[in-house]
Amino acid sequence: MTRFAICIQNRGCDDLHIGKVYKTMPDKAAAAQSHLRVIDESGEDYLYPAEYFVFVELPQKARRALTATRRRTATRTA
Repeated sequence: MTRFAICIQNRGCDDLHIGKVYKTMPDKAAAAQSHLRVIDESGEDYLYPAEYFVFVELPQKARRALTATRRRTATRTA
């Protein structure tokens, strides 16, 4: 299941913006090490400290919009 998280901290991470909602990817190994796999500003997934994010529940309409926007951006840059 796709989950979304808001960045609340970005110490040393230029590809994260505080207050922005990011799509996350499940990664049990990363979670065991207190990290979260996030699709960042580069459009790629990277591991970041889990403490930099707070999970949020979004309405279906917002979820679709965020997923579609990121897909279009990735297509344009490819």
